[in-house]
Amino acid sequence: MKSNVTMKDIAEKLNVSSVTVSKALNDKEGVSDELKEKIKALADKMGYRYNTMAKSMKDGKSYNVCVIIPERFTGAVQSFYLKMYQSIVKILEERGYYGIIHILSVEDEEGLKLPRIYHERRVDGFILLGQLSKEYIAEMKKIEMPIVFLDFYDENDDIDAVITDNFYGAYDITNYLISVGHRDIAYVGNLFATSSIQDRFLGYYKSLLEHKIELKNDYVIKDRDELGTFITFDLPEQMPTAFVCNCDQVANLLIEHLQKNGFRIPEDCSVVGFDNDIYATLTTPNLTTVEVDVEEMARNAVKFICDKMEDDSTRNGRVSVKGSIIYRESVAKLPK
Repeated sequence: MKSNVTMKDIAEKLNVSSVTVSKALNDKEGVSDELKEKIKALADKMGYRYNTMAKSMKDGKSYNVCVIIPERFTGAVQSFYLKMYQSIVKILEERGYYGIIHILSVEDEEGLKLPRIYHERRVDGFILLGQLSKEYIAEMKKIEMPIVFLDFYDENDDIDAVITDNFYGAYDITNYLISVGHRDIAYVGNLFATSSIQDRFLGYYKSLLEHKIELKNDYVIKDRDELGTFITFDLPEQMPTAFVCNCDQVANLLIEHLQKNGFRIPEDCSVVGFDNDIYATLTTPNLTTVEVDVEEMARNAVKFICDKMEDDSTRNGRVSVKGSIIYRESVAKLPK
């Protein structure tokens, strides 16, 4: 492979002009989407790399995007957001940008301390991955730089957001439980923790309403406190036959808790999750869950932030990406 691949090399391979290659690699107008993809694929195959420093000096941009993840969503037992970050970085690189992760500590979030990379002017935009406090979001808005929410949204409808289709994912999986005979179904998640947990609860609740199943207050079970720290499950006296958990990690913790207390899964209690992350197959039995399309969410978030870095007046709004149920062994069919 040639060590210093140029735009001219790519142009000669495809019998197009260097100007066309430049436009395609920089996502400029004047080149069809099909040709853009062909040029980018060949550039990647040939080992072409942007001279980011030269571009930065020319147009005053850093070509860095900072991905902020609250500390509570990271760590040894968390995997979903780090998987999302990996997809973001890969897609950003395809568009000539670098992704820089910033783990936001609880102290910095409470103290409204912005990342050092912002103060040093080494970033062109921010992707906020995972729900932040309202106060911190308000502080971020003051910097007047492109921002995109990923996997959450709030009342700031002027900020573009990409979420999974939480409502209908939970609605569909609750419908599935009802279709196999369950009517005593609990929901596990703190409704005041994140917008995702709230929307998944509302999908679960809509399914109950449509099937004329009463929602019992003690069937809404907290899994964490307001800061996101997991707490011991407070199970109801009259146990449900099934639990809809707001994520796979919580489903894993719940199953462990139930099994320690003598319950068999799924013979005594069925459990379903959401995300289809590593916990779905680490759990015994393996989880029936809603698979989140991480790649599509990351691709939308990167498109949105790149659009806004090109033109800050660009508005894409709030976009939800559909998930799908993955059927495994954690659900038992009941006699109707």
